[in-house]
Amino acid sequence: MTVAVVLFTSDLRLHDHPPLHAALASADEVVPLFVRDEGVEATGFDAPNRRAFLADCLRDLDTGLRERGGRLVVREGAVVEEVCRIVTETGAGSVHMAAGVSSFAHRREERLREALESQGCRLRVHDAVITVVAPGAVVPSGPGRDHFAVFTPYYRRWSEEGTRQVFRAPRAVRVPEGPASAALPARNEVSGVSPGLAEGGEEEARRLFTAWRRDGLAAYEDRHDDLAGDATSRLSPHLHFGTLSPTEVVSRGREAGGPGAEAFVRQVCWRDFHHQVLAARPASSRSDYRTRHDRWRTGKAAEEDTAVWKEGRTGYPVVDAAMRQLLHEGWMHNRGRLLAASFLTKSLYVNWRSGARHFLDLLVDGDVANNQLNWQWVAGTGTDTRPNRVLNPVTQAKRYDPDGAYVRRWVPELADVAGPAVHEPWKMPRSQRSRCDYPEPVVGLPEGLARFKEARGLD
Repeated sequence: MTVAVVLFTSDLRLHDHPPLHAALASADEVVPLFVRDEGVEATGFDAPNRRAFLADCLRDLDTGLRERGGRLVVREGAVVEEVCRIVTETGAGSVHMAAGVSSFAHRREERLREALESQGCRLRVHDAVITVVAPGAVVPSGPGRDHFAVFTPYYRRWSEEGTRQVFRAPRAVRVPEGPASAALPARNEVSGVSPGLAEGGEEEARRLFTAWRRDGLAAYEDRHDDLAGDATSRLSPHLHFGTLSPTEVVSRGREAGGPGAEAFVRQVCWRDFHHQVLAARPASSRSDYRTRHDRWRTGKAAEEDTAVWKEGRTGYPVVDAAMRQLLHEGWMHNRGRLLAASFLTKSLYVNWRSGARHFLDLLVDGDVANNQLNWQWVAGTGTDTRPNRVLNPVTQAKRYDPDGAYVRRWVPELADVAGPAVHEPWKMPRSQRSRCDYPEPVVGLPEGLARFKEARGLD
């Protein structure tokens, strides 16, 4: 009996899974393996919301495998050691896994390949599993250009590239009896989880995706910035954990057609865009992609400003609503992310790294490529071609939450303030303001703008 191992990482699904498809085609038995990597915990990336969501995903993956005659093998420790141990126990001739883009993933692949070769086992790394188009598959013309630094030309080339075949979920998965498994983790074992955290797992991902295609996709272009309408897909956690295939998402979107589907596919491309930037420039996870020589504020005042931003007590209701949604759900509306990030980096002129770290501490979809590079895009140190734009939270709130429903949902102190007046509570009579128990603005917008322009040498 020939045996292959499938090492699951950020691809916790059975539908459209190229490594699993290849392993089943090449071996009589397959070991579906997930290693609870001590290296991830050491990096501080193992945040409670993602750990709880991961527990859901692993339990659902195990259920799906058992329905097909198999099971998930879970090990704990160092990935290379645990994979090699499984290979020794089963005599596996090959290990299949999805390609990653971070320097952490690349180092893992290199160490694993070297260790497996010494055991006479082959490592097969599959592209276009975590992304639609593999990083580096499309590059600008010209010598030495290894990635696109501007989104629009990348989107054009990405759209021309097409997608690989979408694989069905296997009907049967035969797993050797020998390999022991650690207990599956459970969400209720994790402390510090946001109370409104969504459910994880492939079954839930496919339910959401089916409902989204039916009820939300066609209107996406018109409604995706509607804060109160909550009209985005909410699929980002499932794309991050791989309980939903981005290739399948794009293929089904293109099949549906229409402006809404086109706009949605473009957003999936934005995700691929940042993956190809990080793959080409691994240091951009911590360093400015394009430095502006910022002299970010430090000291007690900056720390206090950052603290009220994290708590959702800045005095700007739409920013506070977004930050409180993050605390409660471990997720935030995309427009809210833009406004919260712009306010911290431009209006408060605080280092984007502080905001990115806070987001990674809470976001269930917290992803190094998308989180770090989106933060840099907003801060003006990334790929944005307009690095000095400043989003006015009041103007943006009136545009994207015109009646104030989003603010009233998340900032209950202002629940009795009717209509768009909720966006400028400092204009209310003093007696009404005092009854609301809502803070004054942490900074005046003109003051914040002037400080930012001076720091960037724009005056």
